[in-house]
Amino acid sequence: MPRKFHKHKLLLDEGFPIRSYLPISNRRFDLKHISADLKQSGLSDEEIHKLAAEQGRIVITLNIRDFKPLAPLHKNTGVIGVSAVLPFDQVDKKLDSLLSKSSPKQFLGKLIIISGESKS
Repeated sequence: MPRKFHKHKLLLDEGFPIRSYLPISNRRFDLKHISADLKQSGLSDEEIHKLAAEQGRIVITLNIRDFKPLAPLHKNTGVIGVSAVLPFDQVDKKLDSLLSKSSPKQFLGKLIIISGESKS
């Protein structure tokens, strides 16, 4: 039996452009940008991770190295690290594919990495 669709809550780190660059994910999930939507600029990685945990959001970041040690610290958030060389249209498709088949708790306390271009 297919999984029930879950509308994940996501938080784009400052390194990402505004959410309109990810139209599929923006339409299908509860997507917020740390500075454009939440008006929180200049926060440390720890503060962003804590805010995501408080709001029950998964952090989407290009800054994999700095968020890696933070991922297991809070059990009500997770981190999806994205390769900086991946074009945003591919990021959008890969995020949608990953999140659409994932349960609400699958990312909590974890770091998941999206990399490489797909052929679609």
